[in-house]
Amino acid sequence: MRACRPRSVHESDVGAELLHGNWENGGYLQLICRKKKSPRKINKKEKRKCQRKSKKIPVTMESATAAKTKAFSTSAQAATFMNQLHRPSPINTPHPLPFSLALTPQLSPPNSESNTERITQSPNKKMTCSESSSPASSAVTVISKTTVIPAQKSAMDDLKLSVSDLPMLSCHYIQKGGLFTRPPFPTTTLLSLLKDGLAATLSHFPALAGRLRTDEDGYVYITCNDDGVDFIHAVAKSVFIRDILSPPHVPDVVKEFFTFDRTVSYKGHFVPILAVQVTELADGVFIGCSANHSVTDGTSFWNFFNTFAELCRGVKRISRSPDFSRNSVLISPAVLKVPEGGPTVTFDENAPLRERIFSFSREAILELKAKVNNRRIAHDGGISAVELLWKSSNDPWKDSKMGSKIESWIRNAVAVSKSQNTTTETASMAVQISSFQSLCALLWRCVTRARKMGPSRTTTFRMAVNCRHRLEPKLDPLYFGNAIQSIPTVASVGDVLSRDLRWAAKQLNENVLEHQNDTVRTFVADWESNPRCFPLGNFDGGMLTMGSSPRFPMYDNDFGWGRPIAVRSGRANKFDGKISAFPGREGGGSVDLEVVLAPETMAGLESDPEFMQYVSSC
Repeated sequence: MRACRPRSVHESDVGAELLHGNWENGGYLQLICRKKKSPRKINKKEKRKCQRKSKKIPVTMESATAAKTKAFSTSAQAATFMNQLHRPSPINTPHPLPFSLALTPQLSPPNSESNTERITQSPNKKMTCSESSSPASSAVTVISKTTVIPAQKSAMDDLKLSVSDLPMLSCHYIQKGGLFTRPPFPTTTLLSLLKDGLAATLSHFPALAGRLRTDEDGYVYITCNDDGVDFIHAVAKSVFIRDILSPPHVPDVVKEFFTFDRTVSYKGHFVPILAVQVTELADGVFIGCSANHSVTDGTSFWNFFNTFAELCRGVKRISRSPDFSRNSVLISPAVLKVPEGGPTVTFDENAPLRERIFSFSREAILELKAKVNNRRIAHDGGISAVELLWKSSNDPWKDSKMGSKIESWIRNAVAVSKSQNTTTETASMAVQISSFQSLCALLWRCVTRARKMGPSRTTTFRMAVNCRHRLEPKLDPLYFGNAIQSIPTVASVGDVLSRDLRWAAKQLNENVLEHQNDTVRTFVADWESNPRCFPLGNFDGGMLTMGSSPRFPMYDNDFGWGRPIAVRSGRANKFDGKISAFPGREGGGSVDLEVVLAPETMAGLESDPEFMQYVSSC
């Protein structure tokens, strides 16, 4: 077919315009050549070509590139056009494109679309990921947004939301992701790899490709209808890896690496349950996932993320298959009544906050744990029976590894018993405080001090606990959904500050140990008697809320070119006193704490010598 060619009109005489249409159902690609004001006159031949009527080319997203190529006399001209089209702002470039591009809807596209991907947004539309940031100040530009559906059609029935799921309808989508070095292949290859891997992963996690629904009785459930998830490609060419890692505080640009910013989980009725955003940096790439918190907790989230990485790097059989059973005490007929328009978060989303990552090395944590347990550091890497069994119940090892750990511990215990004739060690083991509980106690104490509260005031430390192994009968370790409960430990400010660190740690330890089957069931019964959304926030000025876990396999995510160099989160569910625990990248028991506090409280924490003596890096 005939079409306007770039060489027909001088590039300074024409303009470019992109009119957005509905790519999801196919469309017509319309090439238009139009005259612009010019410092020189154009000849009649050029003018006639410029005024030529528009030519329409039927396209779908698979045939778009080919259709565009047909509009040119040579492949070189087509390649030039495509390169210019994918610039961040082709309209404002010094040498604009020699056509306008108009997209008009077509109800019945000529060619069938891909079974795993649908284009839902024009490739070079500019927008920011964060609604609170203006486009002019944003460092991140969205290049494309597509819908990815499961590679295989789901046969799963509707899934009920549990008494742990439903309260999360008022919480933001979970936003977590990994920072990676730049892969050794082109962007097109990277995007294709991730989209194909995501489609394959959704076949194992069909709930994430579905939507929330509410039945006539008001019960909220997941329909596994294969509606798909959002896949966003963005660029931040002015942002380097060092810009993410070097500052003492988490830079604001990290919040733009995620979509569904400040989106409440109830909106899963209207938007996808999951979104993946791939942001190209100047020297790296960030892969961020936003997942509906009423559908998944941290355990399920990272199981999905790990599986996503596995399939992207070519694993044929996934190592951890999710369990979607819905036959436990957590499944209840109780109905959560929500206000018209849905629930909202229970904290001030616009309160001034500071966010910082505090890193603790294995050696620093061992030193802290030894202090809390009033003993010398076990430099041989020893582990107590209480901690060994506690770790195994939370994150079961493979039988062979577990067996070797127990055998090693027994040998060490026998050696100790032979060399000591007292029962002091045995008695202390009965009240052994774990490394993580020791770290939580330190944070509780030092943040409380930084808040400068009166001694008679109350302070609360909330910890999210995994109930999968606490229930009887136990849930599958890979149960998909929320299976967590929040344990509050309450004390007076005076006690937390005047007593030694072991006292605060012991309060946390006892609360965790007591939270077993009966307590879990009591929590369930209490919620059933009064269904309600989960209250997040610092309501009395003295609260801390610990989320996530240093045991989550965040650094096991190798998509094919190496493990992440850092893990970061978005703006979701952050308020004064929100803490998230990540494993340290070096492993071996190191921990990173993502701490969010009011600015004056953060300043106090950063100047607290008791706290900062254990911080190894920022």
